[in-house]
Amino acid sequence: MDSVYLINNAKVISAGVQRVTSVLIRSGRIVGVGEKAISGSSEQAILIDGSGCSLIPGLIDAHCHISFDLPKSNDELFFHRRPCLAAVVASVNAQKVLRAGVTSFFDADCIFDVGIDLRDALEAGVVPGPRMATGGNVLITSVGGTAGRLLPNSGKLGYAVIVQTAEEIVREIRSQVKAGCDWIKVHVSGLPVRRTPMHNAGEIQAWTLDELRLVCDTAHTLGVPVVGHCRNASSTRDAALAGFDMILHASYMDEEALEAVIDKRVSLVPTFTFLANLIDFGDKVGSDPALQNIFRSEIAQSSVMIRRAYEAGVPLMCGSESGFSVTPYGDWHYREMGLFVDHLGLTPLEAIMCATEAGAGIFGLQSELGRIEENYIADLVLVEGDLEADINLLGQKDNIRAVFKAGQLVNTDQPLPEHWNIPGWRTGQYSSDILTYDLAHKK
Repeated sequence: MDSVYLINNAKVISAGVQRVTSVLIRSGRIVGVGEKAISGSSEQAILIDGSGCSLIPGLIDAHCHISFDLPKSNDELFFHRRPCLAAVVASVNAQKVLRAGVTSFFDADCIFDVGIDLRDALEAGVVPGPRMATGGNVLITSVGGTAGRLLPNSGKLGYAVIVQTAEEIVREIRSQVKAGCDWIKVHVSGLPVRRTPMHNAGEIQAWTLDELRLVCDTAHTLGVPVVGHCRNASSTRDAALAGFDMILHASYMDEEALEAVIDKRVSLVPTFTFLANLIDFGDKVGSDPALQNIFRSEIAQSSVMIRRAYEAGVPLMCGSESGFSVTPYGDWHYREMGLFVDHLGLTPLEAIMCATEAGAGIFGLQSELGRIEENYIADLVLVEGDLEADINLLGQKDNIRAVFKAGQLVNTDQPLPEHWNIPGWRTGQYSSDILTYDLAHKK
C-alpha cells in the first residue's frame, strides 16, 4: 500500500510563484494543495514539518551523461569502458543523481546501449533512480564531435556512430528507434583538428542543412524527437531550420540563428555548468588555463542571445552535463539555475521553472510533471532554507531534507560509494582530480 504524506508549513515554489502552504501526496500524485491538503488528509498520513524549508518540484536535468562515469579524457571514455560494467556502474550513479534532488533526467547519448537498458531497469523498478529518457549513440560525421582524430571514418566508438551518407543516416535512425531510443541525437558541430581562417567562433558545422532535414524527417515520421549538439551560430541556425526539437548549448548565436530559434521555438539547454566549473575551479583539478579562457568567452558571448531567445518565448531548460570528472554525479545538478540568474538575468523563481517544469516535455509529460499542483506526479524536493533568497542551497547535500519520486520517499540511509578503482577503467586527464562540490569550495 502506498504511503500518504502531508507536508506542512513549507514555502512551496512552483510555476513561478511561492507561498507557505501544505501539500498532500497519495498514490504517487499530489492530491491536495493548501486547504484541500488539510481537509483531504487522514490520521494515516505521515506528517512532515516543512517549517523553514522550500518545497520545489523534482529537478529535471536536461543534459546528463549517465553512462560515462566521470572520464578525464576522450581516450578513457572511448577505449577503457566495458558494456556490462558500464551498466552496473551507471545504476549506482543514477542513485546519486536522485539523492541530489533530480527526479528526472535526459541522457541524450550513451556508450554502447547502456542508456536504453538502464532506462528500462529504472522503469521496471529493478534499481532505484530518477525517471529517464535516453538517446542511443550520437550521430556524427567523421569531422564532428569533440574527439578529433580519435573518431574513425566509419563504425562505432564510444558514444558515437559515424554516418556519412543519406542511406547510413536513415538506417541508423531506424535501428535506434527499433532498439527503443526516446530521442535521436546529432553532433551538428564539432572541434576542428586544425583551424583555418574560414572558421568563426566556436566549433565547426559538420552537417549540411539537407542532411539535418533528412534526420528530422526520418525520426519524426517514426514519432521520435531530435536533439542537437550545436556550439556555433550556423549549426544552431540550421538545426532550428531543419526541425530539431531541442538544441544543446546554442553557443555563439548570431542574428540569423536567433531568428530561426525564435521562429521555430526550439527548446534550448545552454549547459553552462560544465564550462563554469572549469572556469571557477579548474585550477583545483589541474585544468588547462587556455581552456578556461575559451569557456569564459563562450559563456559571455552566448548569454546575450540566449537571454533574447528566452524573452521571445523560447523554452530554456537546465542541464549540468554531469558525467565527466569536472561534473560528477550528485554534485552539480543545481548549479545551472544560479548561472541562469548570474548570466542570463533570470530571477530565482524563473530559474527554478527552467530546472523543473520546462523539462517535462522531454518525457511527454507536459501536463503532469514539474509543478506542485493537484493531479501532478509527486516528484518533490524539500530543502532547508529559502531557495528564492539563495538558489545555491541545493548544492549543500545536508540541506536536502527529503526527495520524493512519484510519491515515494527516497531512502538515503544506505550509503553509496564515493569513487571506485576498477582495473583499466580510468586513464588520461581532463583534470587531475574529481571536482566534487566539497573540493571546489574547500578553503
